[in-house]
Amino acid sequence: MEYKTTIGLEIHVELKTDSKMFCNCKNDPLETGPNINVCPVCMAHPGTLPVINEQAINKVIKTGLAMDCQISSDSKFERKNYFYPDLPKGYQISQYAQPLCNAGFLDLKDKRIRIERIHLEEDTAKLIHKKDNTLVDFNRAGIPLMELVTEPDFENGNQVSIFAKELQLILRYLNVSDANMEKGQMRLEANISISKNKILGTKVEVKNLNSFRVVKKAIDYEIKRQTEVLDRGDKVIQETRGWDNDKTISQRSKEEAHDYRYFPEPDLPPLSISKEKIQELKNQLPELPAYKRQRFIDEYGLKQDDIEEFVFNKDLSEYFEQVVSEFREWLESKERKDIGEKEYKRLAQVASNYMLSDLVGIMGSMSVEDKKFLITAENFAEFALLVFQGEITSKIAKMVLKEMFEKGGDPSEIIKDKGLSKIDDKNELERVVQEIIKDNSKAVDDFKKGKQNALQFLIGQAMAKTKGRAKPEELENFFTKALK
Repeated sequence: MEYKTTIGLEIHVELKTDSKMFCNCKNDPLETGPNINVCPVCMAHPGTLPVINEQAINKVIKTGLAMDCQISSDSKFERKNYFYPDLPKGYQISQYAQPLCNAGFLDLKDKRIRIERIHLEEDTAKLIHKKDNTLVDFNRAGIPLMELVTEPDFENGNQVSIFAKELQLILRYLNVSDANMEKGQMRLEANISISKNKILGTKVEVKNLNSFRVVKKAIDYEIKRQTEVLDRGDKVIQETRGWDNDKTISQRSKEEAHDYRYFPEPDLPPLSISKEKIQELKNQLPELPAYKRQRFIDEYGLKQDDIEEFVFNKDLSEYFEQVVSEFREWLESKERKDIGEKEYKRLAQVASNYMLSDLVGIMGSMSVEDKKFLITAENFAEFALLVFQGEITSKIAKMVLKEMFEKGGDPSEIIKDKGLSKIDDKNELERVVQEIIKDNSKAVDDFKKGKQNALQFLIGQAMAKTKGRAKPEELENFFTKALK
């Protein structure tokens, strides 16, 4: 039996603000102990009154603008009533009837995902379950929490994972949130149903999805589970399930909106957002990942995998652009204005190759923003240009880059001081080749018998003798001529 799968998402994101949503307590994800960042407001003491955090409002509106949402000119907060130990007031201040953002979308590579709404609420406290009891940490209570709800436009776990990764990137570019799933800063819940016809099936919500890998696995598992239920002739139960030990498990029956008895928050005024304010926030939007991808294709012609690396690592991409800007200035200063766009893009690709492989490998967990990072954009540009022009071999390039990383400095000076310049003297190269042939008679015989690996061995011996200062392709030509 063929089934249609329908998936919608509810994504909660802890916002990166100085203080909590309705009080002055510090919003600090790195707090060192429980119940440190608390006050009578977020602890729900009698008589306390909430005050709206404008910084949080602005960040939600920016997110909505990045998703092409319609921003509400009028919005309000409401009370979402339910009882649970992590909710000190017995209700959560949230938005329901008039959210800040409506009707947006996010385009993936081959699919448009519609955004139903983005609204703002406060986070709950954190429950810590022990063997014989449960403890409550109120540090998280009252942290600004953005909820993004999609339309049911997904068909499988892979699409959801791609969407979640792109959303995380956008949130980081906007500086709205670090959106680290492992730390609970971005929490994803999937509403999954399958049906035999155009009518939507019974919706099951799956929680506790704390990584991109788990998102895909949990959704694929739930699709398989519901399919098996229908194949048996049974009905899928509307419920909330959690991901636990490679399977989804039942937690509770699924609530409906009316179960929460939403009503207007009497202690907070309605929000009125002017067109001028919306335009001001729109003007503050940075270049977003989708635009950066296209620009890197148009301006630099990089390989697609390289572009994805740069889009993911914003700091490294900014460093790369500083390096590439040096190329134009350098070439113009050396009266190389004749350089064509194709050659310029080849030069950019050389810089990208060494940056994303050798440099990233040397750096480890260090960032190019780190004060200990010693390679200036100008020096890296000169290094890439030396490679591009064939002034140094790939083996020497690795040595020079390592020296630049450890001690800083100009690559030309390093090459000069350490005697690493390429061997251009053809007589010297021919002499080296003859010595290697003389000392490796077995490899010479193997080559003459048609074993091509023997030639690579001989070239390797010559490279070692010249300490990497000879170009392998030149050595290959000399060996081939000498062994005819």
